Amino acid sequence: MIPLPDVALGSDEPLYNIGVVARMTGVSMATLRAWERRYNFPESERTAGGHRLYSERDVLRLRWVKQRIDEGMQTAQAINALRHQEKSGNLALIEPLHTFAEHVRDETIAKTTAHLPKIQTELVAALTHRNLQRADNLLGEALALSSPEDLILNVISPTLSQIGEAWEEGQINIATEHLATNYLRQRLLMWMVSGPPPREINPILLACAPNEWHEGSLLVLGALLRRRRWPVAYLGQAMPLPDLANIVRELHPSMLVMVAMTENSAAELSDWPQWLPEAAQSGKPPAGYGGRIYAQQPEWRLRMAGIYLGDTFQEGIVNIERLLEGRTHS
Repeated sequence: MIPLPDVALGSDEPLYNIGVVARMTGVSMATLRAWERRYNFPESERTAGGHRLYSERDVLRLRWVKQRIDEGMQTAQAINALRHQEKSGNLALIEPLHTFAEHVRDETIAKTTAHLPKIQTELVAALTHRNLQRADNLLGEALALSSPEDLILNVISPTLSQIGEAWEEGQINIATEHLATNYLRQRLLMWMVSGPPPREINPILLACAPNEWHEGSLLVLGALLRRRRWPVAYLGQAMPLPDLANIVRELHPSMLVMVAMTENSAAELSDWPQWLPEAAQSGKPPAGYGGRIYAQQPEWRLRMAGIYLGDTFQEGIVNIERLLEGRTHS
C-alpha cells in the first residue's frame, strides 16, 4: 500500500470525509453538521453524491475552534474569533497533520478500502451499460469514503483493465469501450492536473512507447505521482523516439518514464538510447520503464536500457522516489 501523501500545510484541496475529520478533530459528525447549518462553518465541499469533503485547512480551523471551546469560549464566539483573526491576518494555523497519519492510518485504510471491490464491480457494470450518471454517483460515493490514491488503485485501474478485456473478448463493442475508457481517462487527467502544490523540481516526463496506444497504466502512474506532489509532464500514447528525444532536451525533466505493453512496442522502445545517448550513458535524466510485457516476460528487460520500475504501481512509485531522492526541497 502506498502511504497517504503529505499535503502542503493549509491546503484547500478537499480530501477528507466527515468521519475521518471527526476523528482528526475530536468534533463529532453530528456537531460538524450542526455547525455548518448554524454558522456556515466550515464551508465543506461536496462530492457528486452529496457527501461532505474537508480540506487540510478546514481541519486546522476546526482544531483551533475546538481548542478555544475547550478553554471556555462559546461556540459562536470561537468561530467569530477565528474569522476575525483570519480577516486581520493574525491567525497562524501551524499544527501539522502528521499526527493523524501516525495514529489512525492503519485503521482508516482498512475501513476506507473495504467497500471498494463492490464499487469497482458496480462501476464496470455502469460503464458497460453506458450509464454515466450511475458511474458519477459511484465515484462520488467512493471518494467520500476513501482517498483518491485508493480510488485510483482499487477502482479506476482494475476497471480500465476489465473494460479492455471485455472488448477483446467481444463482450462490448468498440464504441462502449471508447466511452468507458475516455470517461476514466478524464478522471485520471483531472487528478494529474489538480493535485497538491507540486515540488519545485523539473517535471517527470511520462511517455508511451512508439505505436503503444494503451496508456491506462501511464495515466494511473501519472495521477499517483501527482497526488504525491511530483510534477509531471504527460506525453501519452505512441510517442516517436525522435520527438521524445527533442522534448527531453528542451524540458530537462528530472526523470523519464517510458511504458510498453506488447512485444512490438517494447522492441521499438528498446532503441531509445540511439536517440538519447547522453541520457543512456550518464543517467541524466534517469530513465525508467515498465509495462505488462516486462512483467509477464522478464526476458524483455535484458533488451532494455534504463531502470525497470517494477511489476506494480506501488513498486514503481517507490523506485521513482528513490531515484529522485535528494532532488526536491519541498
